[in-house]
Amino acid sequence: MEKEQKHILVVDDDTRLRRLLQRFLRENGFLVSTAKDADEARLMLKQYRFSLLIVDVMMPKENGVDFLRQFRQESSVPVIMLTAMGNVEDRIAGLEQGADDYMSKPFEPKELLLRIASVLKRTPAEKKETQKLDLGLYVFDMQSKELVSKQGNVMHITPVEQSLLSILGMKSGQVFSREKLSEILGAGQSPRSIDVQITRLRKKIERDSKNPRYLQTLRGKGYMLLVD
Repeated sequence: MEKEQKHILVVDDDTRLRRLLQRFLRENGFLVSTAKDADEARLMLKQYRFSLLIVDVMMPKENGVDFLRQFRQESSVPVIMLTAMGNVEDRIAGLEQGADDYMSKPFEPKELLLRIASVLKRTPAEKKETQKLDLGLYVFDMQSKELVSKQGNVMHITPVEQSLLSILGMKSGQVFSREKLSEILGAGQSPRSIDVQITRLRKKIERDSKNPRYLQTLRGKGYMLLVD
């Protein structure tokens, strides 16, 4: 059975580091979103479900420790803090506020991968509100990433199509812009390629792809998935 793709939020005011981490983590199988500060991170948290956060301590307006303090009042999602080399006070403060681990800058990306794996391994699995999406002729299993007909036949869908159904399915009824979907998917996806992927996916799941029931377009806003 294919493992669920984990979604990571990187919160850091260093644009170059955000982009490097986003590319590196995507290349290693994660969905990745980024935020430049605490305010932007909170907006992302309202829109998506994350498996883990990577948060820099030193950020403008609101530092990572203060952000973590408030975040821990609402969520137990694991957090890895990024701290300046040798700054023991930041590490202690972060751990006191509920950080699960920390990395000192600069760091080896491969070490970060190992720490992410370790943190996720000891984190209790989330109970998912929606395990399967009922799409009329088909059911999409959010864990196995299989699209199965009501007769039990497995329909072939590409990894990108699997990711699209997972992202839209996690927030059924919520609109995602083409730009936001391309940002989350990464791997060279553009807003135009998202349109193409949506068209192909509709041909697989809809009775009438020109008049979709499940994979809806909101003109000028984006796409959303409705389920039975």
